[in-house]
Amino acid sequence: MIEPIGVETQSVLTSLGTMVYYTPTKPPWPEASQTNGETLPTLVFLHGFGGGSSAYEWSKVYPAFASDYRVLAPDLIGWGRSQHPERNYKPEDYITTIIEFIEKTCNVPVPVVASSLTAAFTIRAAIQRPELFKCLILTTPAGLSDFGEDYTNSFFAQIVKTPFVDKFIYNLGVATSGGIESFLQNRQFAHPERIYPEIVQAYLQSAQQPNAEYAALSFVRGDLCFDLSRYITQLKTPTAMIWGQKSQFTGPDIGRRLAAMNPEAVKCFQELDDVGLTPQLELPGVTVGLIRKFLKLLND
Repeated sequence: MIEPIGVETQSVLTSLGTMVYYTPTKPPWPEASQTNGETLPTLVFLHGFGGGSSAYEWSKVYPAFASDYRVLAPDLIGWGRSQHPERNYKPEDYITTIIEFIEKTCNVPVPVVASSLTAAFTIRAAIQRPELFKCLILTTPAGLSDFGEDYTNSFFAQIVKTPFVDKFIYNLGVATSGGIESFLQNRQFAHPERIYPEIVQAYLQSAQQPNAEYAALSFVRGDLCFDLSRYITQLKTPTAMIWGQKSQFTGPDIGRRLAAMNPEAVKCFQELDDVGLTPQLELPGVTVGLIRKFLKLLND
């Protein structure tokens, strides 16, 4: 896997298996997550889903916080270096393991930065266990079946539900360099020229891990999708949303509708022009600046 300099790999055991995470503790970052003898506050980064997703998604962003925070960036169960159980994944699997990860790595409420469908799971985790979360900074948080839309009825989701065809499609159409590049160009980035070889290689390495198809196909089939509008009003944790204008899965209109349902919790909604689903990879510098801005605003 491709990691930033100074990053150490650690792991915790969850109810679904071992979850690997990355934390900048080696030079040039503070050793033992301390500065002047004081323990740094923790900041958690959670990646979204797609063919070959992993904590790499945040690797151009989270080192910018390593001098001020104890940064934790896990590969979620079924992705990256974490364990890949052979199962049909459901939303509850990720809501539960996100909660377990924070319980096992953090001893005070923490700010969490999360992306896309995982960001929607994080909202539900914060509803269930509000005492674990200090604030949420979320890029394109959507359940992909919001406001009554049913992703599972889409043509591609129906094809992938066919036995044997699903793994054939994954092995030949997803877990290849061409498949990864096509997905990034058509679904994740607003501008293909912003995709460089390292990004494709990092996604490919994750997509080719043993049993990586189980989580990916659960996502593509729509098994992980849900209607976030049914939950958003229950959120109490201070939250900011960042939304790429050209997000292919869910446009900013969905985001504005979700934010408007709970203005008490959703303090900020920032639309980014000419950006796709993952501003953290497409415009990492802008994303760093916005996260810093929202951490200050939500923690004041």
